[in-house]
Amino acid sequence: MKIGFVGAGHIGSTLARLAVDHGHDVVVSNSRGPETLRDLVAALGGHASAATAAEAAAEGDLVVVTIPLKSYREVPVHELAGKAVVDTNNYYPERDGHFADLDSRSTTSSEMLAAHLPSSSVVKAFNTIYYGDLATQGEQPGTPGRRALPIAGDDAEAKRLVADLIDQFGFDVVDAGPLAKGRRFQPGTPAYNVRLDATQLRTALDAAGN
Repeated sequence: MKIGFVGAGHIGSTLARLAVDHGHDVVVSNSRGPETLRDLVAALGGHASAATAAEAAAEGDLVVVTIPLKSYREVPVHELAGKAVVDTNNYYPERDGHFADLDSRSTTSSEMLAAHLPSSSVVKAFNTIYYGDLATQGEQPGTPGRRALPIAGDDAEAKRLVADLIDQFGFDVVDAGPLAKGRRFQPGTPAYNVRLDATQLRTALDAAGN
């Protein structure tokens, strides 16, 4: 599978490395241009290339959006039509500024991205784990205590695709439900940035309520 990356920071570059290590091709992009990603592409090897955000979105069979929330309106729209899109983002007002609809809990950051991408299937994933842990804590399926990561989304096939990828990368998956339920594993909730197995993660999601 070819995976496009809109954003190549800590989480994006770590996911790109995991993807390459598991046999996928990756196309990485950032806001500063492909030439600034030369070192990352060299480190990732022959299965990686750099492009503009629009090109990465167009080329990816699956596309990971991993940029600050404040920049979500810059995500290409036409190029992502009909595709599964992974949203790794969290809302940090001190970084992003305040969004009234998020502060009032009338929507979630992933639903905002989904509204921006009306023809895409957004799946919230990879937002509850530190990038260093993402790189080092993956384990084989069936390993006792294997860390679990939550996902949320409205499209069953898109969630299956993302869940399969998470499993490849070494983590169990807990489906938290529709995209709106992504609020249950945002910063400040019991499921955020803590190592939990699948049973523990389900308990933590339940504790977060709706």
